[in-house]
Amino acid sequence: MAALRKGAAGAARRLSEQWGRTMENNACGLRVPELLAPAGSIEALYAAVAAGADAVYTGLGAFNARAAARDIALEDFARACRLAHAHGVRVYVAENVYLREGELDCALALAYRAHEAGADALIVADAGFARLVRRELPGLELHLSTQAGVMSAAGVRLAARELSVERVTCARELSCGEIAELCRTGTGIEVFCHGAICICYSGACAFSALRRGRSANRGDCTQPCRLSYGLVDGSGRSVAGVSGDRLLCPRDYLSIGHLEELCHAGVSALKIEGRMKNPDYVYNVVRTYRVALDALATGAEIDPAALTAQLGRSFNRGFTDAYLRGTSGAELMSFERAINQGIRVGEVVERGCREVVVALEGAVAAGDTLEIRTILPEDAAPDVPARWPLVPCEVDGAAGDRIRVRCKRRVAPGSPVYLTASAGVRSEAEVAVAAMRAEAFELAPAGAVAEFADRGDWVAGEKPRCSAGGAPDAASHAPAVAVVANSPQLAQRLLGDGRQPGVYVRASRVLEDPAWDDMLGGVAVILDEPSRAADEARVRDLCRRASRVVCRNLGAIELARAEGAAFEVAAPVSATNSETVDWLVSLGAQRVWLPDELPIERACAIARAAARRACGLLVYGVPQLMVCEHCLLTAEGPCDGDHDRCARRRSERYLVEEGARLPVHVDSLGRTRIYDAAPLDRLGALCDVAAAGFGTLLIDADLVGEQAAIDIVEQTLSTLR
Repeated sequence: MAALRKGAAGAARRLSEQWGRTMENNACGLRVPELLAPAGSIEALYAAVAAGADAVYTGLGAFNARAAARDIALEDFARACRLAHAHGVRVYVAENVYLREGELDCALALAYRAHEAGADALIVADAGFARLVRRELPGLELHLSTQAGVMSAAGVRLAARELSVERVTCARELSCGEIAELCRTGTGIEVFCHGAICICYSGACAFSALRRGRSANRGDCTQPCRLSYGLVDGSGRSVAGVSGDRLLCPRDYLSIGHLEELCHAGVSALKIEGRMKNPDYVYNVVRTYRVALDALATGAEIDPAALTAQLGRSFNRGFTDAYLRGTSGAELMSFERAINQGIRVGEVVERGCREVVVALEGAVAAGDTLEIRTILPEDAAPDVPARWPLVPCEVDGAAGDRIRVRCKRRVAPGSPVYLTASAGVRSEAEVAVAAMRAEAFELAPAGAVAEFADRGDWVAGEKPRCSAGGAPDAASHAPAVAVVANSPQLAQRLLGDGRQPGVYVRASRVLEDPAWDDMLGGVAVILDEPSRAADEARVRDLCRRASRVVCRNLGAIELARAEGAAFEVAAPVSATNSETVDWLVSLGAQRVWLPDELPIERACAIARAAARRACGLLVYGVPQLMVCEHCLLTAEGPCDGDHDRCARRRSERYLVEEGARLPVHVDSLGRTRIYDAAPLDRLGALCDVAAAGFGTLLIDADLVGEQAAIDIVEQTLSTLR
């Protein structure tokens, strides 16, 4: 009973603090959002609660976008919820991967168990799963993951209306102004405020899946954006002009200088990335943002530089606020390294025998780890590598002090010194975590937490279907064949053939070549993957003029429906199960193109189970690996921002990975698309694909020569006859 009274007192104290902040917010006209922290382990959850998080998010071992995270074991989850709730902290469970055919029941059973154990909300990306949870667990709050790619008010409106989500986590690429527009929809908007950034738009990356066999959209990313690459022209000559070869590696997201702006925008929650991070990282980052938000709530001034210095004492790849400022050039990137960079604390001013003297610019403590970034002399040979020795700090020191540090490697005066691991942060986090662990077991001793039911077989009977559902009659019709053309000339040749049901063209091609304008009434336009506020007028125009459009974003679907356009749907609106396909058909989609990364047997299983002949599949073409708001060609040197007139992007460019040349295309909006080194060829499986009940098979000739495209079309039609 004493433990329960203590827990209740803690909850009351926490709620009182929150109420106090709310009253202060009213007094200063600022609404402070929820601070949402990562909990990739039970220890990280303890750290987040101790540091002042308002909510935490975690996985439960399956169906979440961090497959390598330790997660919280199901048997510990109820105890974790009890501790969090005792401190007024909400708990969200991530089931935010795209689910395969046959996985929905298991995912739903896990959601049920999480809800029964105390979860306050479920984070989802898969639309079919979201609708299933809403039907079967109407009392569980739903949040739409950033994996769903919502980046416009139109997308928020569709998600809130059709998926009944209470909150949407928007894309990281948005500016403060765009975020404010999303908030004006009235739906809760959650934004990332700190941590690692994927250079590709979330949910749109197939790089890891197609080149390494592990899908980022299944939480199993191999992090190709952190690796080394070359950048060459058509002749193979290197054109990279930056120091370093991490050409796809962005710095970490930092919003500490924009918190007041985000509060005024009306965001519901500020989300810290980091379910793969250690408890000391979670503790330090959460408490730093807590200090800043509490200061804003009272109208006090905050010092972004001092707060950034504190944040730098935990793992980071350098910091950037480029997206929030509406930019995405070289300032976004960490070209030199993809590992922890810490925070600058001084400079080598004297070199001795196996030691150096460091003039401190920031405080250090005994037990810290320092990194000395060697400055090479001007006459150093080109092949002499930069050295970055890690050395222990053995004394305490304040800014302005000079300290001696043992260093066996020869480093030059002027070399900057960075703190990469803080003994103080680690120690403070360990103490806080230990206290929370003790409290958790006092609230619920071992064996005192009631087991919640195993509902693995909870969903009985047939899987619910949309009205468009029904078993396909695969044998009754051969699938149609469609082609993505890369030029008006190829499109005209295909349209004049008389046998093609449709010709497709990418919106980026239409934007660059006015010769497409007079042809739009006879072709389908594949809309861009991003659909932001600045894209809306162009999307609406294409919806009005094209024979139909292929929507690749929830926002684009909303605009196409508003314009009364005939539309199809393709990834990154990812349909990886028949429940999602059927939902898209119920919205009016004439065709749902399954993601390129799906193995063919899984794609066929979806086509057999989905609405009658609703699915389409790529059978030949070079698949896209990722799309980035960042222009990769800024790695060649300074950019004037005039993408339309840029000569670089009109020349051949390739990203080089272990000898493979990956085509790079930058459109006139400055967005980069990276393609695989070779075509995805499923022509040998045409008979199996046709028998599965696909309505249309696609040949993507966007990166294929005109005659080669015609030959592939002839081969495909001949096989299907």
